[in-house]
Amino acid sequence: MRKNCFFIALILLMGCKSKPQYNNPHIAIQTKYGNIEIELFPKQAPKTVAAFLSYVDSGFYYNSSFYRALNMENQPSNAPKTELIQGGIWKTNYQKAINIKGIEHESTAQTKILHKEGVISLARAKPGTAGTEFFIVLSDQPGLDFGGENCEDKQGYAAFGRVVNGLDLVFKISGQRLNGQYLSPQVDIFNIVRL
Repeated sequence: MRKNCFFIALILLMGCKSKPQYNNPHIAIQTKYGNIEIELFPKQAPKTVAAFLSYVDSGFYYNSSFYRALNMENQPSNAPKTELIQGGIWKTNYQKAINIKGIEHESTAQTKILHKEGVISLARAKPGTAGTEFFIVLSDQPGLDFGGENCEDKQGYAAFGRVVNGLDLVFKISGQRLNGQYLSPQVDIFNIVRL
């Protein structure tokens, strides 16, 4: 009897899938093209990561979208250029997006997370206004870092993680049809979940 219980317990344990163990939190952006897996860096950007994960855990990104893509052709010729895709709830739940309290700005000078290919960062107007909207850069973008030319205030954007799986999907989304800088149609984000 004891042997049978042991074997049953062993079979049950083998059948259970355990969650992967990561040193840093990982999330999956679930899109119609597949999942984009991102590693977050809470030690370097604690306030930004905590806020973003609170939005994930609250289900804010359920039925959201990637809605904007910047490339070398769709920006003014006299402005610094950048390449990225932007997503969040702005186009799908505008009222919630505008009512989010701004996150204290953690610049790249503080975090040392630079805007290299595949880095995720928060969109903002002035420092301290970032909320649910985020972007992923397609190539190294030093103009988005502290002191960079893409921000008049020179404070840069708050980078907080990087793509570890699915960068090809980021490029696929950036290549979809655009109306100016806006994806037409938007690319659905079914949800963003913790892994």
